[in-house]
Amino acid sequence: MKVLGLDSAGSQCAIAVLDGERVASARAEAMLRGQAERLMPLIAETLAAASIAPAALDLIAVTTGPGSFTGIRIGLAAARGLALATGRKAVGVGVLDAYAAAVPAAARQGRTLVVAVESKRDEFYLQAFKAAGAALSTPAQIHPRDLASWLPPGPLLLAGDAAARLQAELTGHDFVTAPGAQSVDAVWVARLGRAQEDGAAAAPPRPFYLRAPDTTTPRRAAP
Repeated sequence: MKVLGLDSAGSQCAIAVLDGERVASARAEAMLRGQAERLMPLIAETLAAASIAPAALDLIAVTTGPGSFTGIRIGLAAARGLALATGRKAVGVGVLDAYAAAVPAAARQGRTLVVAVESKRDEFYLQAFKAAGAALSTPAQIHPRDLASWLPPGPLLLAGDAAARLQAELTGHDFVTAPGAQSVDAVWVARLGRAQEDGAAAAPPRPFYLRAPDTTTPRRAAP
């Protein structure tokens, strides 16, 4: 199965192509802005490097959030557009799940994994996972003042793009940070998408928000 995985839900554009178990090509570029202009060209470049045409894909997997509202929408639009153009299926993968899946089993031993994703506000987007990999909690938006009541007991392993910021709130806790786990790995987005497709039901690529999008009501022009 040839699977395209893509992520633009945070501060990057990341693309990966799986051909069976082989990573045919993978690219990632850090960026706070400009995903709308860069994502489709990067997809084309990554597919070309893998020598795989869009029509040869079997599945498209895209991160659905939580994360940047704009980035999530850009990724979903790209995945849906490719699915429509190729006649292939697109599936959604949670950002927190993608971070968790990328953490090696050896690093998890004896620790509860806490994935922390930036909300661009004081709060963190958090989810806890058992050492064996299963989710220990549901995704939540947690303010630093509420961390004490939310954090699981015992030694912790941190991952996610907000892991460094979370460390400052963990005085007195036993924690370490998983190496190389500060950005979403599109290879794991593709793998999780494929696993969904192999299961009983694959999640459609719909946005997953932990807070309402920031909106403002347009002002009426003066009469």
